Amino acid sequence: MSEINSVLITGGTGGFGRALTAHLLANDMAQRICIFSRGEHAQADMRAKLGDDPRCRWFIGDVRDRGRLIRAMQGVDLVVHAAALKRVEVGRFNPEEMIKTNIDGAVNVVEAARIVGVDRVVSLSTDKACESISAYGHSKAMMEAVMLAANDTSGARGPKFAVTRFGNVWCSPGSVVPKWVDLLRRGAREVPLSSPLATRFFITMQQAVDLVIGTAAHMKGGELAIPT
Repeated sequence: MSEINSVLITGGTGGFGRALTAHLLANDMAQRICIFSRGEHAQADMRAKLGDDPRCRWFIGDVRDRGRLIRAMQGVDLVVHAAALKRVEVGRFNPEEMIKTNIDGAVNVVEAARIVGVDRVVSLSTDKACESISAYGHSKAMMEAVMLAANDTSGARGPKFAVTRFGNVWCSPGSVVPKWVDLLRRGAREVPLSSPLATRFFITMQQAVDLVIGTAAHMKGGELAIPT
């Protein structure tokens, strides 16, 4: 990604957004990094931890707001779309909210990228999108469909779109691992499992960052990148 001048990260204050930003800054891989997210306190905390790095720009906004995305994408070469509602129980009780953020938000990212003339968009998905059985999984499967289909409808000079799909990121915020660690530290002898037969696929945060960076560097449009 040495040729990238400006990167926009939706959901930039989430666990992945923070890790990607730190990696880009540490390796001098972008001249400008736009952090796009809804939480002003999360942005202030992240900004302080990064030492108010002058390469970062801070945008309060929601992927449900296409106009704000258009404003934030001005001058951007690469969009990394990481914003999502991802808790399974939230989707169970609030599926319409999953639709607004995970599906309609993806449509807004595609349309904003087209209007502005962004070069590349890489979106984050999940293994729950494969043979999905939850509202979360269904919404991410539709997000994938929106992003990949955009390559066929954007024209020869339009943005290129790719999707990265991976499993659980080890120790990411809101994941089960920090809960297990907390229970063990408080003296628990065992941790709860949804089923002893359940299989969970884990990757490290650095592996997730590397997958997205590698996809952005080599994509031609239409990729569904899955770690092996």
